Amino acid sequence: MIVAVDIGKGFHVGYFRAPNGEEGKPFLFANSAKSFNEFWDSVYEFFRNHDLEEIVVGFESSGPYAEPLFHYLRKKPVTLVQVNPFHTKRVKELTGNSPNKTDRKDPRVIADVISLGHALTLVVPKGPAAHLRRLTQARERGMKRRTAALNQMQDLIFVIFPEFLKIMKGISTKTAFYLVKNHPTAESIVALGLESLATIIKTTSRGKLGLQRAQELFDAAQSCVGIQEGKRSILLEIEYLISQIGADNCFIDSLERQMEEYLKEIPYSQSILSIKGIGKVTVAGLIGEVGDFREFGTISEITKLAGLDLFEISSGQHRGRRRISKRGRPLLRKLLYFAAINVVKTNGILHEPYQEMLCRGMPKIKALVAIARKLLRIVFALARDNTEYREDYCRNHHLRLAA
Repeated sequence: MIVAVDIGKGFHVGYFRAPNGEEGKPFLFANSAKSFNEFWDSVYEFFRNHDLEEIVVGFESSGPYAEPLFHYLRKKPVTLVQVNPFHTKRVKELTGNSPNKTDRKDPRVIADVISLGHALTLVVPKGPAAHLRRLTQARERGMKRRTAALNQMQDLIFVIFPEFLKIMKGISTKTAFYLVKNHPTAESIVALGLESLATIIKTTSRGKLGLQRAQELFDAAQSCVGIQEGKRSILLEIEYLISQIGADNCFIDSLERQMEEYLKEIPYSQSILSIKGIGKVTVAGLIGEVGDFREFGTISEITKLAGLDLFEISSGQHRGRRRISKRGRPLLRKLLYFAAINVVKTNGILHEPYQEMLCRGMPKIKALVAIARKLLRIVFALARDNTEYREDYCRNHHLRLAA
């Protein structure tokens, strides 16, 4: 039995179909316990009356609006699957030979996609993995807010003290941020004096910067071309942004501490951490985005979940370029990409394959994506077998075969 649900914010549209083609009419139900129970009663009655063996419930990937429903259905004897919105967009043309799109047509189209065998595995995170997903997403939002605040503050500093950004190379470094927080104007820099400024810069940079940088900043402050009109109001906003950035930093730090605690409860997390170049935050993010690596039967399922599966558009003698689909979870793909950057560094576990790709003329970004795909295969194998990564495994394995 196929049950298809078109997800909405206020109401969902349900529809079910038996293998012999007999179907129920699409119906509305709300996001409430009473409506969920009525929906399940209707589904189970249809299932029992037709003497069927399995219930498959599918819906489009639709953000947070589906979560209450599939957490409710997770406790029922059903198989949960999801359908790619790109598939329903194309298959809808087959229903009635019309591009018509309505709430009552959509669940029928979702059922058609499931019948064709193109549904995707749905893994609902449970326990620590569920916490890791929420924490990872909250951290990502916090980092975006912090980046936006830094960019906004940089624009304001440029208005009142443009030379500062050129000399200090932006405001994201610890030294530059300290100066903006405590001495944001050219006048306050001059008031400090060269000797005090040099001491502050040397102390906050831990000796990396010294008198030369202080002299450049002091001279620029004396001849600053920043505006004076409305300066006090600009400083008020800078003060607010500094407090916001500080709050975001504290929030991100607390999230990372929580991620490390929940990571300890995942049995195979230490197996993934055995890969040199992958830290706890990355591993927590990977597990949170995937849900549970052990719930997937093949690597191709996780590759599609990450949107790293390859496709090409070829016809006749024309051979199209192979690209990644980017149809999976974007945050999972981002985590793998940045992890790939770490493992291709000198002495990294995938440094040699990466260099070989570059020597063959492959562009750097394309090579990093290939490394990300390879890294995902390694992570999946370690989580599946609950074993630690050994850099010399292949060499020792070939030696044993030769012996």
